[in-house]
Amino acid sequence: MNKKDLADLIFPDITKTIEDYEKEYPERKLKENAKVTRFAPSPTGFMHIGNFMAVLIDYVVAKSSEGIFYLRNEDTDKSREVKGAVEYIRHILETYNLNPDEYEYRDLNETKGDYGPYIQSERIEIYHTFIKHLLIEGKAYPCFLTQEEMDFIRESQARDKRRIGIYGRYAKYRNLSVEEAIERIKKGEKYTIRLKSPGDFNRKFKFNDLANGEMEFPENDIDTPIMKSKDRLPTYHFAHLVDDHLMQTTHVVRGQEWISSIPIHYELFKTFGFKMPKYIHIPLIQKKDGEKVRKISKRLDPEARMSYYEEKGYPTYAIIESVMTIINSNYEAWREGHPNSPFTDFPFSPKKMSSSGALFDLDKLDNISKNYISHLTKEEVYEGVLKWSQKYDEGLYNILTKYKDYSMDIYNIERCQKKPRKDYTNWSEIKSKTWYMYDEYFKNIKYDFKDYNIDDVRKILKTYINNYYNEFDTEEQWFNNIKLLCNEFNYATNIKEYKENKEKYSGSVIDVTNMIRIALTSLDMTPNLYNIIKILGKERVIKRIENI
Repeated sequence: MNKKDLADLIFPDITKTIEDYEKEYPERKLKENAKVTRFAPSPTGFMHIGNFMAVLIDYVVAKSSEGIFYLRNEDTDKSREVKGAVEYIRHILETYNLNPDEYEYRDLNETKGDYGPYIQSERIEIYHTFIKHLLIEGKAYPCFLTQEEMDFIRESQARDKRRIGIYGRYAKYRNLSVEEAIERIKKGEKYTIRLKSPGDFNRKFKFNDLANGEMEFPENDIDTPIMKSKDRLPTYHFAHLVDDHLMQTTHVVRGQEWISSIPIHYELFKTFGFKMPKYIHIPLIQKKDGEKVRKISKRLDPEARMSYYEEKGYPTYAIIESVMTIINSNYEAWREGHPNSPFTDFPFSPKKMSSSGALFDLDKLDNISKNYISHLTKEEVYEGVLKWSQKYDEGLYNILTKYKDYSMDIYNIERCQKKPRKDYTNWSEIKSKTWYMYDEYFKNIKYDFKDYNIDDVRKILKTYINNYYNEFDTEEQWFNNIKLLCNEFNYATNIKEYKENKEKYSGSVIDVTNMIRIALTSLDMTPNLYNIIKILGKERVIKRIENI
């Protein structure tokens, strides 16, 4: 018996070769220097801000070079798969307009691209072909270590402060004869398949990471598992090798936590003689926590979840811009010089990424979002709030639908200016800034007229409505009438005069306008009062003041 007999026993239905698959995945016809990137999430959890940063880099690298950005679903860890995770990934990519050039959406029965399947669980035959090749070449072997044996090895290695893994004397089945291996398999013994590592831990190799520069690692000498025993699925490391080779990935973007796997991947590509992609290991996203800076946590920090930004109603533009600022330190300066350019035009450089961590600042996000919303038209603001409320606030959605033009007028207050107000941080916040304009929310109001005498307030409001309110007044006419109202009740119309001679007056024009403001809104701070009065209209103004 020989190694091919063993390989045929393990994979009796595999008749194709690596060469056959390489013909099925021909060289991509792209322009010179075009880059092929992939977003390859595992559906073991919902998308978080770290995933999103990786996607943005993948997208920028591919699009700026007129290359290909594809989506690959790495679903080989079936025991940890989360229902709905794949659909949510698609939702995020569509929401932020980061649509892949190639993909496979099983639930939609939709595939685009010639280098699929793009779902790893549909590529089992391909992985088995590559593993069978290694068995025939004597570069892999079936390992019959039980879970109890591996636990014992791990515990003894930890106790003796040795490296954890199956190598050297711990790899007891590495040199098992073909005959004994075949006999054990025929008896039904469980096994994994491991790479027979040719590495020497005492030797070093150099590796150039595009973000971290030249790095040095000891060679891998651990007999890495490449096929699991339970479901015969490949391990992450092996599927990564096969897929990136056949799909011709040129650049792999992933978190710094994967740097430790470089020796394994380097060895796998070297074993097959395949060209290795270039790697960009991106920094962990961090946040300020009091005086400390720590890694952002999916468990502790709601802003780690991409769903947080949808629930809050941040415009997609603001999220992209905010994350781009932590990807490269010079992005903000570039944006100032290119205010109307798409972010994909930015000359991203992996070398300009922070090696110490990317600090995600929610205050910066808020400022970016406020500035963006402040420059939108009233129609765009209305559509943003409407779309958000349809999912997150049914009551508000119904009101906005009922009062479309009225709502747009509200959102247009002080918008048509050189320096428009930056009142709104996100769509969810707008309700808290405009609720008083809607009668449906303006009920059972508790008024606080500060230190004003309520009888004086009533007299001034009644006089305003009866003698000085005209719904057709211009802002200048309106303010002149307010001054006449002030004179009638001995309130100073000149602030400087009032400050110098307070004892002569009952108050100032500020007090009078504040009484009107509180009566109409219950608040003592609002946008331009004249605009509020104009938008509320005669019926609402009179009714609210009479209510006092």
